[in-house]
Amino acid sequence: MLFEFHPKAQIELQEATTYYDSISRDLGDAFVKSVEKTLKRIDSFPDAWTLMFGNVRRCHIDGFPYGIVYRNQGKHVQVLAIMHLQRKPNYWIDRN
Repeated sequence: MLFEFHPKAQIELQEATTYYDSISRDLGDAFVKSVEKTLKRIDSFPDAWTLMFGNVRRCHIDGFPYGIVYRNQGKHVQVLAIMHLQRKPNYWIDRN
C-alpha cells in the first residue's frame, strides 16, 4: 500500500527524528525503525487500530510517546500526523 504524508506530518516526523538524534544517534535510528515498523503494521491491518472519528485511526509507535494518525483511502493510506500522545490531542483535526 502507498503512504501519502500530509506535509505537516512529514515535518513532525523530521522534527521528532531530529530531537531523538540530538539525544543520541542510536535513539534517532531506533525512532525511525519504530516508525517504519508501525507503517508496516498499518499496511498489513489498516482497519485494526484505534478509531478516532469517521475513518481516521491512530496506531501507537512502539517504544515512543507518538502515534501515527491516518486515514485508509483504499489504495493508499493518508498519514495526517505523527502525533505526540501527551500534547494537544486534536491539533491535526483540520488536515485533509
